[in-house]
Amino acid sequence: MPGPKALFLMFDVSIFIRHNFARIWTLASRNLTTLEIGYISSVMVTEMLTTNLELQQPHIQPPVFPKIQKLSLSVDYITDAMVGTISKGLVSLTHLDLRDAPIIEPRLTFDLTNSGLQHINPHGKLKHLSLVRSQEFLVTYFKRVNDLGILLMADRCANMESIFLGGFCRVTDSGFRTILHSCSSLYKLRVFHGTFLTDLVFHDIRATSLSLTHVSLRWCNLLTNLSVKNLASNVDLQVLDLRDCKHLGDGALRAIGTLSKLKVLQLDGSDITDMGLSYLRWRVIGSLTSLSLRGCKRLTDKGVSVLFDGSSNLELQELDLSNIPNLSDNGILSLAKSHAPIRELRMRQCPLIGDTSVMALASMQVGEEEGWQGSSLRLLDLYNCGGLTQLSFRWLKRPYFPRLRWLGVTGCINRDMVDALARSRPLLHVACHGEELGTDPWNNMDEIYVHDDDEVDEFEQWLLEGRGDDDDDEDDDGDEDDNDGGGNGHGPDHDEVMNDAENAEAMVE
Repeated sequence: MPGPKALFLMFDVSIFIRHNFARIWTLASRNLTTLEIGYISSVMVTEMLTTNLELQQPHIQPPVFPKIQKLSLSVDYITDAMVGTISKGLVSLTHLDLRDAPIIEPRLTFDLTNSGLQHINPHGKLKHLSLVRSQEFLVTYFKRVNDLGILLMADRCANMESIFLGGFCRVTDSGFRTILHSCSSLYKLRVFHGTFLTDLVFHDIRATSLSLTHVSLRWCNLLTNLSVKNLASNVDLQVLDLRDCKHLGDGALRAIGTLSKLKVLQLDGSDITDMGLSYLRWRVIGSLTSLSLRGCKRLTDKGVSVLFDGSSNLELQELDLSNIPNLSDNGILSLAKSHAPIRELRMRQCPLIGDTSVMALASMQVGEEEGWQGSSLRLLDLYNCGGLTQLSFRWLKRPYFPRLRWLGVTGCINRDMVDALARSRPLLHVACHGEELGTDPWNNMDEIYVHDDDEVDEFEQWLLEGRGDDDDDEDDDGDEDDNDGGGNGHGPDHDEVMNDAENAEAMVE
């Protein structure tokens, strides 16, 4: 019976004894084509891939992982020794994804240098390369790599299709331009913390044969609108991530507004205004599935209204409006009236967002052609929104938001109501300490989670169980605003909530 072709170990394998761990891998299936490990030390990687391990029976071992094509590792340090061993030993490698997160500044022997880069892709089969130095524990970079190292690597990477470089603080425009002009098949380019990346990198991109579809330039603070204008010559762009590029403004949005195939746009922390958003309305907003405007502090309700008022047939599923101080309930009403099929909505740290926004979103009807009505939201982040009161928690109960699985709220206020909500909706993950909702992009478990969601519809379940039983359960949860009395079968605040419901439905209509 043939062994597995893919293996994902999403835990810290460094807890195993190094010597025994290396021996185990000599028994691994020779049919493996994909290997992903959540965390492993660079030394263990080198030992694992060494072909002449000294076992009790001294003889030369056959190559480990002879058919591996995709390797994804999170390590303590990306080193020359590890990169060299991977490049030499894995002769069929097409995808190499390495990320480290140093806890101390790396020494020379535990770092990546120009020498290590020149050993990448000796067999010429590599299509996708990702080398990222995370700043999770320490603000640090690949300080021993400069333009020469990128030049040496580019000589072997003419057929590369995807490149992700994060933390190469000494690489200048010359090094990045070498990649653009050497890799004619490149369609995905990602650069994080490009300290010396400027507009000059893209000034002659029209002279290349590139047809980029995915571009991510995060924390590249020297870029201006001119870079985006030149990038927009790639009319097939589908993903554009310009988060934390602080000098981008409305001029960049004017260029982006010509990209009719754009699906994902991320502009966190940029200097755009309401007027700039108007450039997206006609050609872009109808195609977008994900839009992030987090921390764009010059935006107001007017900008959101410009995007959504009168829009129809929207595909937007993910929207981030967090940390926008002048965004209020009026902007969210414009969103609710658009009936966009939004699944993830983030509005954390918005001081003017209050109960009206929650009511409007709860009353938002989407997807009548699919046989159901009601909010399509699976994730709603309301952490530290200044206008929320106990009324919002009533609207977060069943049967409202029947598909909601992730909720962010401020836990220190109305703690009893937060706990009661979590008990009454066991399928809902309530985060109340300010943590970001969702999963790590390196973790594909979210796909499984969403699949499970599709199997359960809380609204249908609530109808089957009966409203009276559910109301009794909520009363038992001990909400502070539920008082005894009544006699109408629904509790004393039923009329108040129903009036709120009618008002909310009127607002979104």
